[in-house]
Amino acid sequence: MQTRRKAHHSDLHNFSSYVNPEVDFDPFNTKLTGISAATVKDAPTFEVLWKEIQPMMESGILVAHNAVFDLSVLKACLGAYDITWKKSVRFLCTVQAGRKLLPGMKHNLNILCDYYGVPLDHHKADSDSRACAEILLKYIADSANEKDFIRTYRLT
Repeated sequence: MQTRRKAHHSDLHNFSSYVNPEVDFDPFNTKLTGISAATVKDAPTFEVLWKEIQPMMESGILVAHNAVFDLSVLKACLGAYDITWKKSVRFLCTVQAGRKLLPGMKHNLNILCDYYGVPLDHHKADSDSRACAEILLKYIADSANEKDFIRTYRLT
């Protein structure tokens, strides 16, 4: 889970934090994101951060771009720290929705942001998540019914 903390700002509308994964960094991921072990050395672990983000995670349907990947990471983190949460979670994936709503085009986050004119600092979790939300709002403004794209992911 790649998020960033901004002077520990937290509410149900805006939260970001780096996470110290307590594992070695893959050079590919560091090159892709610019996030290194040095970047997260003072960041909270997932276990510590979970106490803060759990209420947000329960406040509605989770929305992500390539949601199944993100949910698999969440599932792995919960398991690694032996955290019991729920058996399943409702989610909406903007990639899956985009494939049905905008057939014939690529659905990479940066391509959709270019298409809709949404600002993006790619591979930075706060920017990626904000862009994902704006893309969902664009889908809805173009008459998509978000309820058609809600799925369930099993965590256990």
